[in-house]
Formats: sequence, C-alpha cells, structure tokens
Amino acid sequence: MNSVQLNPTPSTARTPLNSFYFPTKNRRFCGSTIRCAAATAKARAFNITLLPGDGIGPEVVSVAKDVLHAVASFNGITFHFEEMPVGGNALDLAGVPLPDETLSNAKKSDAVLLGAIGGYKWDNNEKHLKPETGLLQLRAGLGVFANLRPATVFPQLVDSSTLKKEVAEGVDLMVVRELTGGIYFGKPRGFDKDENGDEIGFNTEVYAGYEIDRIAHVAFETARKRRGKLCSVDKANVLEASMLWRKRVIKIASDYPDIELSHMYVDNAAMQLIRDPKQFDTIVTNNIFGDILSDEASMLTGSIGMLPSASLGESGPGLFEPIHGSAPDIAGQDKANPLATVLSAAMLLRYGLGEEDAAKIIENAVQETLNKGFRTGDIFSSGKIDLGWYCLFQKLVGCKEMGEQVLCSIDSQKLAATQILIKFVVEACGGNADS
Repeated sequence: MNSVQLNPTPSTARTPLNSFYFPTKNRRFCGSTIRCAAATAKARAFNITLLPGDGIGPEVVSVAKDVLHAVASFNGITFHFEEMPVGGNALDLAGVPLPDETLSNAKKSDAVLLGAIGGYKWDNNEKHLKPETGLLQLRAGLGVFANLRPATVFPQLVDSSTLKKEVAEGVDLMVVRELTGGIYFGKPRGFDKDENGDEIGFNTEVYAGYEIDRIAHVAFETARKRRGKLCSVDKANVLEASMLWRKRVIKIASDYPDIELSHMYVDNAAMQLIRDPKQFDTIVTNNIFGDILSDEASMLTGSIGMLPSASLGESGPGLFEPIHGSAPDIAGQDKANPLATVLSAAMLLRYGLGEEDAAKIIENAVQETLNKGFRTGDIFSSGKIDLGWYCLFQKLVGCKEMGEQVLCSIDSQKLAATQILIKFVVEACGGNADS
C-alpha cells in the first residue's frame, strides 16, 4: 500500500511577536536591547496531527491551522503540523477509514485536531468501511474516554437561539460525556431470533466501576475550574448500570467537598435543558445520555457551527473537533462556519497543551469578530441587533473571510500588547512613552 501521509507543514506563520525588538532602530535603553518577554522564555514546540477528513472538514481545519499559527507568536510557541487521512478521505486513499499510519502519527503527536467525517458517498458501505467507524477506532486507539462539550450562548448570537431571549441569555454549561463505555460498546450485542422466530436486535448497557470513577474525576475537576456545580445525570430509578453510576459518583464526591453535587434523571434533564438551562454548570453522564443531551444543549446556542469539543484520556494526546458534521451539501462552497473548529483549537491549547493564555487569545478574537458583525450563513439574520450599548449591523461572509477576520482580531491583540510593552519599557527607563 502506498503511503497515505499528506503534506507535513512546519510552522511558518507571520513574523512572531517574540522576534521583535523594542524600541526599533537599534535604540538602546538602560544599557541593553529590550526584547518582548516571550523572547526570553523557553520556546515550546508541539507536534499537531491534523485530520481534515470529509466534507467541510478541510475548509474549517485550514482556518483553525492559520489561527494556531497566528497565536503561536504570543508565547514563544512553535507548531509542527502533519495532515493525515481519516474517514471517507482515507477510504478513497487507502481502502480503510483509519489507516495504521494515521493512528500511529496521531498517537505520537501532542494533540489531534479533527475536521469532520462522513458523506453521502459512503453511506451504503458495510459497517467496517463506513467513515464513522474510523472515528470510533480513532477514539479507541487514542484511549480518550472523556468528551467535554461546552454550550455557551454568545451575547451577539442570543437571537439565533430558538428559545426566548430571557431563557437563552447567559447560558454557559459544559457536558462531560463518558465516551468509550456503555451501550455503544457493551457486549453481547447483535441480531438473533426469539423463541417465536421473530427477529430481534440487542445491545448491552454495562459500566465497570473504574470507568465511572475516572469520568467522575474529570467532571469534578472540570466543575472546579468553572462555577463549582456538578449535576450527574442517570436513570437510577430503572437501570442497574445507572444505580452503580450514582453510587460511584457519590463516593468520588467525598474527594471534592468544594463542589456542589446534584443528581437528575435523564428524562428530567432533557426537559430542564429547555425549560431553565442556566441552572446547569457542569453535567456528567454516560455515553448514550451524553450523546443526546450534548446535542440538545448545542441547539440552545442557535447553531452547532459555534460549538467545539475535546476528548481526553488518562495519558497521550487529546482529540479536538467541532461537533458539527461534514455538511457535504455545502462542502467546497466557502459557506461553512469555521468558528467551532477555531474554538476547538482553543480547547486544544487549554486542555491538550496547557497553554491557557493562547487559548484566551483565540476566544477573545472570536468574540471580537462577532462584535464586528461578521456572520456565516448559519448564524446570519438580516437587520440589526440591539446589544444594549450599541446596535450591531451584520455582514454575511464565507468561511475564508470569517477566518481572516479572526486573524485580524488576533493581530489587534498583538498590536495592543506591543504598544503596552513599549510604553512600559520607555516609562521604566525614564523616557516619555508618547515621544
């Protein structure tokens, strides 16, 4: 089989901030040349595996890659990117949805950024040759078991939500979903016939104690970094697997006395997410409940094109991806919303690499871009939006221009940081910052 490796792309972004000297023209102050603080910090180099995948995946991953390039300059970060095939793209190139080379490269990297998987072209394939099988294999191969899906209603997009403004405004919650256990993976499973000769299909909902314990720890730690409230969702009034789930979560709670723990049955949780979503901070639940509730929560925001996700394991690289699908109907038309993938890149920095400052730069850039009124089709509405302190006029843009506007917002943060640094240096050395 021919190699399925795509183009390795070392970081060659714009001139990084840490290569600038301040002040310019070789002027010296206090007896030495002044550098940006990042220039003296130890540079960090990270290997990132990019899996553009199918449909709009290559378009949105390309934007996120440019954003990572741009933000790398803030803190002396260097990225080395390597693109590999997965899903339908891999089926066409290598005949399987997850080539060995793709998984091997991903496992050796520091983090993995995925675009989207699937498309009409492969819908009739056998199960083992479906693009989605590649995603399941990738998750298993990386050992990721905790899926973090934030659902945040941006103030600029509150009118895009199908809920009343007073219900949707201010929603900011995180769903922590167990990803590798439960009914999706439990055995026995399959097809058979019952005693009457009728066809049956069956699956098994099963959880081991350690699987519950480890996802509970992730959820409590996540709640600790947020507002200190954790709601565990189960069906402990009916299902034995949920009874064990609740028992183990309560036990783990003793390690987190600072976290307020509550429990809710899944049917009630589905209702409460619509009735009063602001009551939730962090939700932890099993695989199938999390699959459903996180999708429901995503629609509180008005568009799944805005929502990122992170899948984490006990060790090794995390997997970061937008929650939207491959949208083959708009692929290649510059209509996709890249912001979910851009925000996934921010999660990659925060949860995958521990680069909190860089993550905030991206998130601030997305906010600023929205504040300027730029919208892709999925979040665009005609007319103006009254934000209270000013009226916002929207501009319909494509995927590429939305990415360019995020880059411009990053540059504006870079310029502001540069100006502050120059002023500090000049004033510290007794000069006039305005001269």
